[in-house]
Amino acid sequence: MAELKENTARVIEVTAKDLPLHCPTPDQVKWNSHPRVYLPILKNGGEALCPYCGTQYKFTGPLPHGHH
Repeated sequence: MAELKENTARVIEVTAKDLPLHCPTPDQVKWNSHPRVYLPILKNGGEALCPYCGTQYKFTGPLPHGHH
């Protein structure tokens, strides 16, 4: 099992395997996190900002099939 991370990163790069994107992500510690919020990163030009913690997400890599 992968080690869980504190939700302290300010910029996180995500790929198609992370979609649908939500914060906190599955590899972050849950006990001290905020409620899960889904972020429409592809509709926002490949970037999204969590309204709870301010973490910025940047999409990298190829788009998933079915997206232009």
